[in-house]
Amino acid sequence: MNARETELKIGKNPGYYYVMTPELYLALTQKKVIREAALRSGVSQGVMQACWDAAGEVIKAWATEGHSVALPGLGTIRFAVRSQAAKLEKVGVDLIKSKRIVFTPSVDIKKELAATSINITCIDRDGNIVKRITTDGGDVEDGEDGTTDSGNNGTTGGGSNQGGGTNTGGDNGGNNGGDNNGGGGDQTGDGSDQ
Repeated sequence: MNARETELKIGKNPGYYYVMTPELYLALTQKKVIREAALRSGVSQGVMQACWDAAGEVIKAWATEGHSVALPGLGTIRFAVRSQAAKLEKVGVDLIKSKRIVFTPSVDIKKELAATSINITCIDRDGNIVKRITTDGGDVEDGEDGTTDSGNNGTTGGGSNQGGGTNTGGDNGGNNGGDNNGGGGDQTGDGSDQ
């Protein structure tokens, strides 16, 4: 991660501040991922490609039917919508603002990420490295609701096999996952997930 000295002209205290940005790597191609998975599993690339394609189709089909689908070693994925709350007579498709994908990381991957150190390189406005810092790990933000979890349990944000929604202002949402271990909706009254 880099922290570059940047002039900020907006806000109460304009001036030069160090702004952190991640070092971005190139996206790995599907071909490279399949080749590596085939190497690690001992099966041929052709078999791995067939399995990869089949798993992708199953995940897509089940998730679009409303299931929360397990991604081995990663967590779960499900589809949701952003919508507005309304009285019964106003309910219609125009309340749906967007469709989205919700990924809930597994407890194991959250623990791994929490234990991962981050290297920060501070670079001044002239391009000189002025400081280097290494973190010891830290909390992990759950992508769905912004809460943090140190990776010690699966209760924050649902964990790997739990869902659960909240109902903080609307009449619906919450616990729509039922027996398929999915997460429910999050009804906030102005832009909610279901």
